[in-house]
Amino acid sequence: MGRTPEFLGKKIEGKEVKLACIALLIHPLIILVPTALALMRPEAIASISNGGMHGLTEVLYAFASGAANNGSAFAGLNANTDFYNIAIGIVMLLGRYVSMIAMLAIAGSLATKRVVPVTTGTLRTHTPLFAGILVMMIVVVGALTFFPSLALGPIAEHLAMIQ
Repeated sequence: MGRTPEFLGKKIEGKEVKLACIALLIHPLIILVPTALALMRPEAIASISNGGMHGLTEVLYAFASGAANNGSAFAGLNANTDFYNIAIGIVMLLGRYVSMIAMLAIAGSLATKRVVPVTTGTLRTHTPLFAGILVMMIVVVGALTFFPSLALGPIAEHLAMIQ
């Protein structure tokens, strides 16, 4: 579109967008990669008491909970093993600090910028159009990120229960 969005009169440029992408994508990355790694390791699979789709959901929930700084797990997953203790601890550490550091870097970058005057080319970030586009992008990125694992886990399990 050729217009640079502004926030509080300061241009949001490539550096801020990259930092925002890091803050947005670190959470799915630290959930899905360890889940895949856990499902490839025999000692991690041995901790799953319910096989199949429910086992995938147990492992996915354990890492999602760790990324959200909760650290809980389903009762069917024996998460008190060396692998899960270390992996969920690392996920919890990254989930707590990486996105926070990226957001502080965005704030620091915007703090050093000068306020620019509003022109006809300014893409205002306080309009319903910008809010709608932002919300739709968050929904699309979230759906594309987590829907495959949800389809293989809880949704497939629910469909199997119906049969």
